[in-house]
Amino acid sequence: MNNIQQINKLSIQQFKNEIANIKMQSDLQSRLDQAEKSHTAKFRDFSDLDMIVWYIHKRNHLNIEHERTQKTIKEYERELTMFVHQLVTFSNEIDLDIDNFVDNSLFKSLQPRHIRRYQEWLATRSPYVKQMGSYSAATLARKATIVKSFLVFLFESNYISEMLHTGFYNISVRTDDRPNRDFSPLEVIKLLDSYKEIGHVVMFSIVHILSTTGLRNEEFCRLNVGDLQVDYVTGSYYLNVLGKGNKRRQIPLRDKVLTSIKQYRKVRCLKPLDEANLNEALFTTGRGTRFSVSYFTQYVANEINKLDLPMFVARNTNITPHFFRHAFAIISKINGADVYNIMRSLGHAKIDTTMIYLDKIFEKERHAIHSWKPELMKNYI
Repeated sequence: MNNIQQINKLSIQQFKNEIANIKMQSDLQSRLDQAEKSHTAKFRDFSDLDMIVWYIHKRNHLNIEHERTQKTIKEYERELTMFVHQLVTFSNEIDLDIDNFVDNSLFKSLQPRHIRRYQEWLATRSPYVKQMGSYSAATLARKATIVKSFLVFLFESNYISEMLHTGFYNISVRTDDRPNRDFSPLEVIKLLDSYKEIGHVVMFSIVHILSTTGLRNEEFCRLNVGDLQVDYVTGSYYLNVLGKGNKRRQIPLRDKVLTSIKQYRKVRCLKPLDEANLNEALFTTGRGTRFSVSYFTQYVANEINKLDLPMFVARNTNITPHFFRHAFAIISKINGADVYNIMRSLGHAKIDTTMIYLDKIFEKERHAIHSWKPELMKNYI
């Protein structure tokens, strides 16, 4: 039985469970150590599944905080699982014309043309496209980046002899291809006023906190009471946030935002901050449990949809917590903040990411009409 048939016997969930088995890492490390000791090829006895597990879970840094986050690991698990599952399940549609399997390995048997055909199939004929419509350019680029990096790893590790990653087409993500998540100060104020008017303390607090801190969804959900700390020099409070890439940053809190945090905990019947366990969640669901990222996103979108406000209905998309991260960047820029300070405040690793948030603001600021002199159009400008 060849590799593709063996994989086909596994359900997608079984295969995913195998990839997520971090306990395999220590066993794989032992096998690599033994190969090194006996001066044999490092990955000679590894299977395709072993290579995926090793790629996702292998340690690169002495300090574990510098390793991939659990969110990144889960994303890699999902995308690589789906990549293999689709190659196996839709091999005929993709036209994987493989006559002979090399060492019972799917990866060793592939050639660049198969990767090209897979990418074309994914973008034009895959089940998702047939049911939901085309993937966005950004989504296709993200998927390609993950799979391509894995294929590069296989080649550089001498597990495969073909440069499979060269089969990928380049994907350019234009500004117009990106979803419009710009959120203005007026929209933030409209939400705050609306929730204040109807007495929805929880949503008022969420909008207030997110738009004034620039927190990521997962950062908000992960916050503990102990992450709310006081600067004993100034007497002001700040959030000690563990961000993307396990990098920490300190986010100052205005007094009114601190009040919103306290009000949130009060209506959720949580202990006051000075009485709460430092390791308990700072924000919880109505049931008193910690938010998951997916539930938090869904909750915020549903509550905003309930308002049925024309200015948000016209957007024809759900307003998720991530919109308020964009709002923080835009409001900061309007108030004269330096782009590099905005970048650091958001926890971005690259200025390019911050510029995506502010692209439309810069476009408007640099418009030629701002150079017009009033006397040229008299009373009409």
